[in-house]
Amino acid sequence: MIRAEFIQRNEGRALKLEGRLVGAWAVQVKSLLSRHFVSHGFLVDVSEVTYVDSVGEQLLTWLRDLHAKFVAETCYARDVCEKLQLDLQGKETLTGLSRQRIELLPS
Repeated sequence: MIRAEFIQRNEGRALKLEGRLVGAWAVQVKSLLSRHFVSHGFLVDVSEVTYVDSVGEQLLTWLRDLHAKFVAETCYARDVCEKLQLDLQGKETLTGLSRQRIELLPS
């Protein structure tokens, strides 16, 4: 399962991902992101992602190409970010004005 939480911050919108970023779930996250405006400098927190397959890597690379910035506070998340050459930011607090949580379950 993957959980995607949109957070509206003063600096813009952020996305927090939790769980396994794999296969159809990664495709659903991309579809979800395509429906929301993703601006340059979009912040993506992958600290709670526990596994990424090749489809998940494609999603993260797509976000990188959109100039997303990434937060990774765990060893696994940092390794994925380094492997994919994602733009890592320092510790960011994802406190925001509003939150929208979406859980994607297998169909």
